[in-house]
Order: sequence, then C-alpha cells, then structure tokens
Amino acid sequence: MPREWRRAWGRATPYLLILPVVLYYAAFWLRPVLDAVIGSFTGLDGTFTFENFNMVFQDEHFVPALKNTAIIVIFSVTLEFLMALLLALIINRKFFGSGIFLFLAMIPMALPAVAVGAMWSTGLTAHGWINSLRHYLGFTGKVYWLAGSELQLLALIIIIDAWQVIPSVMIILLAGLQNIPEETKEAGYVFGGNYLTVLRKITLPMLKPTIQTAVILRLISAIQIWLIMVILLGFSRLPVMVERVVFYHDEVSNLEISRQMALGYTIIVSVIVSMAALAYLQVSGAFKREAEEVV
Repeated sequence: MPREWRRAWGRATPYLLILPVVLYYAAFWLRPVLDAVIGSFTGLDGTFTFENFNMVFQDEHFVPALKNTAIIVIFSVTLEFLMALLLALIINRKFFGSGIFLFLAMIPMALPAVAVGAMWSTGLTAHGWINSLRHYLGFTGKVYWLAGSELQLLALIIIIDAWQVIPSVMIILLAGLQNIPEETKEAGYVFGGNYLTVLRKITLPMLKPTIQTAVILRLISAIQIWLIMVILLGFSRLPVMVERVVFYHDEVSNLEISRQMALGYTIIVSVIVSMAALAYLQVSGAFKREAEEVV
C-alpha cells in the first residue's frame, strides 16, 4: 500500500469507527428532532406560524411550570452536588466498611423512577408506611405529606429526587477523586497544609473537570424531572416544563391543539437545557481553557 494511502487511511480510521454511532443518531435522533422543530412551526392549517409558541406562552400553567422548574434545578442541583461531594470524600478515605457503605448508597440509583414514585406514593399517604413508622416510634398524629403548600411540595420533591440522584453524582465525583495522584496531596501536607487547605487548593481544582461533567449531567436531568411528580401529585397540581409536554401529548391528546402545544413546550425545554448547559460552561471557564489549549 503506498505511503499516501496509509496516511489517508490513518486519518480516516477515527471517522470510520464512529460512523455506526453517527448513522444511529441520524436515524433515531436527528430525524425526530427535525420533525419536532418543523412541527413546532406548523399551524393547524399546515402553514408556517409562530402561533404554537404564542399558545404556549399564554398557557396558564406556563409561568408556574417555568418557575417550579427553575426552583427545582437551583436547589436540587446545589443540594445533590454538596451531599454527593461530601459522600465521595468520605468514601475516598477508604475506611473499614467503606465498600459496604458505597453499596448501600448506590441502591437508590438502581431503582427506576417509576419504582421510586410508587414507593414514595405509598409512604406519603395518610396511612402509608412513613406514618406507620412514626406511630411505631411513638409519634402521635398523622402527617398529610401531600396536602402542603406549593413550596412544601417542591421541597418534598427535591428531597425525594436528591435521595435517588445523589448516588449517581457521587460515583462520578468518586471516580474523579480516585484519579488524583496521591503524591500531589502528600506534597500539600509536606508543605504545611492541613486537610481543608489541601482540599481547597489541590483536590477541588484538580477535580474541576469532573465537577463540570457531574453538574452539567445533573442540570440537564433536573430540568427534565416529571415522572415522580406525576405519580405523587398527578398532572397540573405542581406543573413543570416536561410535565406539560407529557400532559398535552398523552393526557389530553384528543384536543385539537394538543400536538402543537406539546411540540412548542418540547422546543422551549430544549432551548432551556442548551442555554443552561452553555451558561454553566461559560461561568466555569470551560470555554476559556479550551481556547487556551487550542492556542
């Protein structure tokens, strides 16, 4: 084989290796996305229009859904990251029984969202297992967990979501911690640093790429939360953005404007997810570091 052909084959090899994945996404992801984008700008009469988005913005649940989604994202991601980082730092110390602790901590992550919703819906009723456990422990009276205010229900959803998601964030952070060379941390101790100093000036800066990955994945996932809320509260009681998509696509699919509303909400959610991820990358300085590496 001539040298030029070998060079050309070497340059083409990476693209040939990812070609099956590209074809898969083109067939099962790109086409539905294009159909959704085109459909969101298509009116009931089949002509191009912005009326679908106008109907979404005028929907009485749009502003509450946007507000509830923002509250869940801000508080859920913050709580889950801090708790996951704490657990990852503890498990990374490799104390006696840390393997068992890690196994137990990962159990909620293995449960599907439907199972989590079913488990908590049976526990949060007036005669559920949580009130039964309170009675067994000597607490009097029943707590009507699902009868609280909107803020109380949001706090309850954030806690349940954190219980399920913290293990997955913890695993990502733990993998990043285990890839940090012990020599770097030992050097910090040699030069007089204590645990907090080494954590703040050595461990966390070296963990930053892993933190970015974990936060972005969790940010996108938090925006798309809906199934647990629907199982616990039903539709429209505590609306969020993706719940509106499912509501118009499945719950009231016989309405004349159901498809247009579902597609309009879908595109808006996609834009919000993209903007949130780009904003975090910009604030974290990921783009700046990438540009410096290219230069």
